[in-house]
Amino acid sequence: MNLASLAEKNLAEFGEYERLVFEDRSFTNRQLHDMGARLASALSSLGLVPDDKVVVMMPNGPEVLIAYEAIWRAGIIVIPVLFLLEAHELRYILDDSGAKAIVTSPDVHDKVAHATRDIGRPIHVIATGSPDTLPAGCLSFDELVAKHSPMNAVVPREKNDLATILYTSGTTGQPKGVMQTHGNLYANALNGWNTSTREVGQVGLIVLPLAHTFGLSVLVGGYLSGARGVLMRWFNPETALELIQRHKVKGMAGVPTMFVYMLMHPNADKYDTSSVVRWLVGAAPMPMEQLLAFEKKFGGTMHVGYGLTESCPSVAVEREGMPRKPGSTGVPAEGVEVKIVDDDGKEVARGTIGEVIARGENISPGYYKNPEATAETFRDGWLFTGDMGYLDDDNYLFIVERKKDLVIRGGLNVYPKDVEEVIYRHPGVQEAAVVGLPDTMMGEEVCAYIVPRSGVEMTSAEIIEHCQSNLAKYKTPKFVEFVDALPKTTIGKIQKKEIRKMAVARFGK
Repeated sequence: MNLASLAEKNLAEFGEYERLVFEDRSFTNRQLHDMGARLASALSSLGLVPDDKVVVMMPNGPEVLIAYEAIWRAGIIVIPVLFLLEAHELRYILDDSGAKAIVTSPDVHDKVAHATRDIGRPIHVIATGSPDTLPAGCLSFDELVAKHSPMNAVVPREKNDLATILYTSGTTGQPKGVMQTHGNLYANALNGWNTSTREVGQVGLIVLPLAHTFGLSVLVGGYLSGARGVLMRWFNPETALELIQRHKVKGMAGVPTMFVYMLMHPNADKYDTSSVVRWLVGAAPMPMEQLLAFEKKFGGTMHVGYGLTESCPSVAVEREGMPRKPGSTGVPAEGVEVKIVDDDGKEVARGTIGEVIARGENISPGYYKNPEATAETFRDGWLFTGDMGYLDDDNYLFIVERKKDLVIRGGLNVYPKDVEEVIYRHPGVQEAAVVGLPDTMMGEEVCAYIVPRSGVEMTSAEIIEHCQSNLAKYKTPKFVEFVDALPKTTIGKIQKKEIRKMAVARFGK
């Protein structure tokens, strides 16, 4: 099953329609499909063969959709890379994967040139933009598409053949390449469609990087639902609100930081968002206080989802028509089985906290060229997520914390999410993160980093008193630091590892 065939299925089922709006341009599904088929021929003419690898590194744009379809159509493996990565990070990915080509854009070319310098093998660099202005040595994306006839037949792929390799952020050493098969990505898209009650042809705002597993899943799922996407090059809160109003968007998927920026934007009241019926938040927890404030301000219903790159990415999601349980990520998606286990891998009773494990057709086969990490994370068909949580009697999943983020103070477990939820109830708090600080007496102490709302002044004593009024004493932060911003990944996830470093530097003895 080759994912590129979804474009043909989309055309056959829905006919020709406006598939994508990007800045001042509009593309039908047929136009995108035709360009993808032409680029597939071009890749073959360059000597690339099935199971070769091609990096796609550029900001969001229609060329990303075209490139993905082309690469898959030719039986080649896509390596999506966030354009914000630095040259040395790209170089590691090129060395590890053995990629033979890069599809990129002029604004990223300096990084690409630096990463490919003295690499020791030929790499085709295909760049978007005007052919007359491309750097020396680059092939023109537009000319390759224009000069080649469409590749009419999709190269056959089995469900276990690799479609993508997505490299993790590398917070615990070198990045690991998560392998995603054609069967994985199709199963995830099918699971999502079967789980949701979305209408066919719904207009969605695409703000997530298409190089991230969350954005990639939105892209693939759009083929099945006949969706019309309004694509942003990169996220900007006011532009997102303006596009929602202009295109009468019905749905948007994003990470918590994006929704917080929209909520806090001073011009938010200028825009009509009443067309939106469904917001989907994932990739990181969103405090209930902010979630409810967002719904109140913008309308629609916020659905919380949970997943990982290794599950391609969906594991559980809140469903339309099901009661909301605050703090829950909903129930397992259709086609996904979830269990909670102890440190020995044995299933625990309902309501008991343990490690979340999952299995299904959407689960990755493992890490590229890394059998040790694969054996540790993927066991007997199950993905061991490293996340701590529990299932209630109604099969709702509650994620408590990452195993590595758990704070153990005086032998007692402190789940940072519990403390963060309380801190977010303070009206002066915009963002908060809680980490453990090593302590010789208690093992760890609780430390909170807080971004105040604009114009608000607070004291550490005020936050500590607020927490003591709502939490057990051992959970109350001993240290509070106010900062202008929290360190985040390229898609807006708060980096607890970096905050722990900051805490040690500031409060460590």
